[in-house]
Amino acid sequence: MILVGGENLIDFVQDAGADGLPRYVANPGGSPYNVAMALGRQEIPVGYLTPISTDSLGDLLAGRLQDDGVQILAPRVPHPSSLAVVSLSDGVPTYGFYRENTAERQVFDGSLMAPDDSLGVHVGSLGLADGADAKVWEAFFLAQKSAGRFTSLDPNVRAAFITDRKDYLVRIERMAAAADLLKLSDEDLEWMYPDMSQSDGIARMHALNPSGLSVLTKGSDGAEGYLGDQIVSVPAGVADPFMDTVGAGDTFHGTLIAQLYQRNCLASTKIAALTKDDLSHLLTTAAKAAAINCSRSGCQPPTRADLA
Repeated sequence: MILVGGENLIDFVQDAGADGLPRYVANPGGSPYNVAMALGRQEIPVGYLTPISTDSLGDLLAGRLQDDGVQILAPRVPHPSSLAVVSLSDGVPTYGFYRENTAERQVFDGSLMAPDDSLGVHVGSLGLADGADAKVWEAFFLAQKSAGRFTSLDPNVRAAFITDRKDYLVRIERMAAAADLLKLSDEDLEWMYPDMSQSDGIARMHALNPSGLSVLTKGSDGAEGYLGDQIVSVPAGVADPFMDTVGAGDTFHGTLIAQLYQRNCLASTKIAALTKDDLSHLLTTAAKAAAINCSRSGCQPPTRADLA
């Protein structure tokens, strides 16, 4: 089983409105939540660690995961669900978040447990931005690495929630040094290292763990994979029709994990042994999955049958 931890929330996504007024449609979301959904749809055993609210929106969140084959591992809690307002411009989303004292923030020392059959853990995004819960997620992630489990990280930087830039960067770099799979977007790097070129920024992050797989996604410019001294570039997939990019990066990342699972490569030594051809296939499949997602409104990752 792959464990996934990090925020769950309801995306109120802008849709075509009437009389010049935007309309917003409620969709379950959150970056790690989307990764769990992508894994479930590709028939990978996956368990979701973050608490979900007992409110009606929490029922929607829990139901979507269960429909996609994801096991909910944390008890439901009475705190409200987090919300995100997603506005679109030419299909590109901007986000406003509301998550003070919400259900997905109810993560404390000792509240996270890894089942014995766990093979690895993925953590990322808002759960790492700030607060006591960010420290809990970091400690859990590092503990799983020490236990010999596969570790996957996507910072998915949300600058509006980062109150201490230095503290955040130190936390992400510590976790990146322990990550078997690290994904960053070009926008992440631009915020994290504004005085560096993109190539220098990804080189800095990859140098923290050269034996791990580091991936840089660049939107319509495709993606790059770094493993040891190997560098592989692939073009972006083509979305036809193009709807929006909501959840595209999460679908990409979930598909990378799924591909590694299917190849029995969820171990540091096996990842280090991947060839350029292996990396090209992994990244191309992930780009295809992201493109399928972009051909649908909101985050709607493909199934295993869709990819086949």
